Amino acid sequence: MRSVARHPLARRLVETVLTLFGVAVLVFTTLRAIPGDEITATLGTEAAGLSAEQQESLRAYYGLDKPLVLQFFSWLGNVLTGNLGFSRRAGASVLEMTANALPVTMELAVLATIIGLLIGVPLAMLSASRPNGIRDGFGQLVGLAALSVPNFLLGAALLTLISRYAHYNPNAQGFAHLTQDPLLNLQQMLFPALVLGFGLAAPIMRTARSALLEVQTQDFVRTARGKGVAPWRLRVRHVLHNALNPIVTMAGIQFGYLLGGAVVVEQIFSVPGLGRQVLAGIQQKEYAVVQSTVLVIATTFVVVNLLTDLLYRVIDPRVRAA
Repeated sequence: MRSVARHPLARRLVETVLTLFGVAVLVFTTLRAIPGDEITATLGTEAAGLSAEQQESLRAYYGLDKPLVLQFFSWLGNVLTGNLGFSRRAGASVLEMTANALPVTMELAVLATIIGLLIGVPLAMLSASRPNGIRDGFGQLVGLAALSVPNFLLGAALLTLISRYAHYNPNAQGFAHLTQDPLLNLQQMLFPALVLGFGLAAPIMRTARSALLEVQTQDFVRTARGKGVAPWRLRVRHVLHNALNPIVTMAGIQFGYLLGGAVVVEQIFSVPGLGRQVLAGIQQKEYAVVQSTVLVIATTFVVVNLLTDLLYRVIDPRVRAA
């Protein structure tokens, strides 16, 4: 039993459970610290005209009359049994809504990560090939621009330009899922993925550049260079391959952030993902929608990080031997 408890995977599972429980407590208490509730969000100013009996009846209907501790464990117990709650605004269960929104956000995150890697890694290799030179300055300039320009500004500008000058906006149509119309789906996901991928390229580029510069100073690289290995083969096969761990770490972390951090971009481009679902739930004070969706995002984030750690063992034999 002690050997099992000391196993890295067992420790990660315990940490995962504790992390998710902490997220559940945090989002539950934060929502209730915001002024208003589902009654005021539903009725608006008319809620002020309700009698005390009517208010009490509605609080019981929404489950707000119970102590907060009971509300929390009641919701958590329902989540563990697969009941994520019900959205009165959408007229559907949160589980059904999440099942429709999660694949959309996952697709957007995957496309953005691929674009970020395709921009960030080549830029890092370009910069690391001539440190403190013109190439490095160009790469650093692009990385600085990606860090400086907010996603909402870049997204709004891109949407305005393509709509006004190219008269093209596939997101103005009803959203098409990948299984329904793959071509239209990719057109609708391309621009938000570009916006998110450009922002993602900056941390990937900086991380990859530092890792590449560190690997380039290793003895085996000098030996390979001395043996006459072709420069492109040296950079890809020897340098980049041995610098993958920090790149994979950064890509995994950023992928997790994209699952819940694409709210503004999803709203701008009308992408029905988890971000818009959370935003609508906050606006309508639908506690079950926000709590359960955030918990799903946190679970996915933790799983992605766990898979990233497992990927290390495939990339680096030294990790497998540890």
